[in-house]
Amino acid sequence: MISHKIFKQFKLVGLIMFIAIYGCKKDSTESETKSDVAMTENVLLQEWTGPYGGVPAFDKMRVEDVKYAVEKGMELSLAEIDEIANNEEPPTFENTIVAMERSGEDLGRVFSYYGIMRSNVSSPEFREIQAELAPKLSEYGSKINQNEKLFARIKSVYDASRTNPLEADQQRVVDLTYTGFAMNGAELDADKKKRYAEINKELSSLYTDFSNNVLHDEENYITYLKDDQLSGLSEAYIKSAAQIAKDNGHEGEYAITNTRSSMDPFLTYSDERDLRKQVWTNYYSRGDNGDEYDNNEMIAQILKLRRERVELLGHKNYAEWRLQDRMAKTPENAMNLMEAVWPAAIARVAEEVADMQAVSDKRGDNITIEPWDYRYYAEKVRQAKYDLDSDEVKQYLQLDKLREAMFYVAGRLFNYDFKPVPAGSVPVFQEDVKVWEVTDKDSGEHIGLWYLDPYARVGKRSGAWATTYRSHTTFDGKETVLASNNSNFVKPAPGEPVLVSWDDATTFFHEFGHALHFFSSNVKYPTLNGGVRDYTEFQSQLLERWLSTDEVINQFLVHHETGEPIPADLVAKIKKAATFNQGFGTTEYLASALIDMKIHLADPTDIDVDKFEKDALAELNMPKELPMRHRTPHFGHVFSGEGYATAYYGYMWADVLTSDASEAFKEAPGGFYDEALAEKLVTYLFAPRNSMDPAEAYKQFRGREAKIEALMRDRGFPVPE
Repeated sequence: MISHKIFKQFKLVGLIMFIAIYGCKKDSTESETKSDVAMTENVLLQEWTGPYGGVPAFDKMRVEDVKYAVEKGMELSLAEIDEIANNEEPPTFENTIVAMERSGEDLGRVFSYYGIMRSNVSSPEFREIQAELAPKLSEYGSKINQNEKLFARIKSVYDASRTNPLEADQQRVVDLTYTGFAMNGAELDADKKKRYAEINKELSSLYTDFSNNVLHDEENYITYLKDDQLSGLSEAYIKSAAQIAKDNGHEGEYAITNTRSSMDPFLTYSDERDLRKQVWTNYYSRGDNGDEYDNNEMIAQILKLRRERVELLGHKNYAEWRLQDRMAKTPENAMNLMEAVWPAAIARVAEEVADMQAVSDKRGDNITIEPWDYRYYAEKVRQAKYDLDSDEVKQYLQLDKLREAMFYVAGRLFNYDFKPVPAGSVPVFQEDVKVWEVTDKDSGEHIGLWYLDPYARVGKRSGAWATTYRSHTTFDGKETVLASNNSNFVKPAPGEPVLVSWDDATTFFHEFGHALHFFSSNVKYPTLNGGVRDYTEFQSQLLERWLSTDEVINQFLVHHETGEPIPADLVAKIKKAATFNQGFGTTEYLASALIDMKIHLADPTDIDVDKFEKDALAELNMPKELPMRHRTPHFGHVFSGEGYATAYYGYMWADVLTSDASEAFKEAPGGFYDEALAEKLVTYLFAPRNSMDPAEAYKQFRGREAKIEALMRDRGFPVPE
């Protein structure tokens, strides 16, 4: 999952409430002198200093500095906006659009710290600040989006460009700016603008509460095991679970935390069926436990407010409004793609369940496959069908070696070199975070810094994501990139390696693809560093394919104890099993994407969220043996903000592009490391960011539009005639 810190882009499209959820009410008796001193001393507002063009002072950030920093940042930003809006000179690209591109630097720096506090090192104190101040920043966003003088200037520049087009990148900035304001109510009358702002304010608080409820359930539903409950688990997993239990005050026991990285391997290997059910239930019931942290009523309110808001703009439903500036363009196009794949996916699930039931019956287990059995028996089938043991594969998947493999791929495709930054020379927010300098291999030119935060911990949200603290532009001199990857691998016991599954290795490569997208950016204006949601996952999904290339396998997949390369016969088994369990993977994802779309197309009046989910899945003939990847009550992609709302389908939209582009590399003379195709990859698919229309960029790379047939072949599904 991608989490951009490109503040200007969000400001321009009116999504500030998604990335920033606090503000501060300034004491009206505070003197200007005191305010100036506070600003000087508040590290969150200070310009970044030190090496590499300046870096965030993560080691000095404090929660108690946040309120003032955001309040002052908003004040400074609004002053800049007012100056632009009240400029008496006729509106031009330079004095309006470029001026807006330069605004908000102080608040943008604050949000680099805020993102870390929110996602990586959250605390109860910080969550209280989030909940208290969420509406304040929503009001700030509305003051910009509903500034009539400002929008009049933007519209003037936009209208003029219809008859006298600007340079391509300038025109793109103007179009994105105008569309963003228009989509967010700039053209409404006064009464509707007022209600629009009120809705955004209400939603900002609901998003914060939703996130905090999920985080509560992740932190408080931990399963502790005794020595006689460890059957089937690997030695490395047991050691890690023991360390986590000890850290939580349960020395002598073993902790299974309520996160995917802990849950998934437990459900795959534990022989204790009752415990598998307990761990499964804890995970898939997050936000749905009928207590004060239950999210169902909150989701219903979010849906009603979203519908009311887009109706003010003349749209029938939220999905119609949201998709107008995406590649899919309409909900119908997105649904058509998902519905084309769905029948093949659930048909494959039926085959997988039959295979698992046969294995269970042969073992004499006397059970019927349930959701908490799927991973466990799928692993047995994998071993029986392909003689492939996932735990055996993990012995060759060391996190450090995978990182080296990613650096190798980046060197071959992007000509990048990664060198570790000496500890202590760049501030970090947690001792496990490591930093590398990225340079051009030939010229030695500094590209940026890459931060890696690999381990799960209390206060860190689940999942994996990439983010930027500073994006590349050539706007006011060249800005180098500060980017990070964040994972939730279970931290090993001291001295033990981090061994991961093939799926986790794939995710590691995926998120690194986002980082490479940041580093390879070649745009002038900050707004162009944004992205189109159903396209930005494509680049990262494509990078996953390099994990299984021979060059990576032969050099970096070595046994963690012996150092011996992974045996050729094991590699052959991995490749032979490439489409194994695609029914599960595709169906659990598609179920979430379909429910996301359907629930936003439905009438939200008196909606019962739990009932809607159950009924909609029944209509889809959802197999009873597996759940949605993200059940609605904890679907943070969709209900902790708006980034993926009616847009979770985008992973599959992007995967069509990914499968099609992969076939281009398979057909190239040099395969996945073909130099000519790699150059086109960087030139058309990575470097432009949002400076080109995504559909046109893909055509430039491929010579045609992408075809769904490649996706079906990739997943081992029947190809439509």
